[in-house]
Amino acid sequence: MSVISMLLIGLVVGAIAKLLMPGDDPGGIIVTMLLGVAGSFVAGYLGKALGWYHEGDAVGFVAAVVGAIVLLLVYRVLFRRRRLH
Repeated sequence: MSVISMLLIGLVVGAIAKLLMPGDDPGGIIVTMLLGVAGSFVAGYLGKALGWYHEGDAVGFVAAVVGAIVLLLVYRVLFRRRRLH
């Protein structure tokens, strides 16, 4: 997969994750794109750990969205506490 197509798919995945988890999250288009790409990596890592994916398997679109949502949840847990203090 080319880098450009990976970034475009990451943008779509990140945008869907942000739509499904509305709230006060940082970033514009670049952060959303990186969120989607990182979500795909998280989904691949978790999928391999759980035996759903094998080495070299492509991560599914829905799994990438779920991975991005997991990253958003982690971000909110980590940075919500800092804002309160």
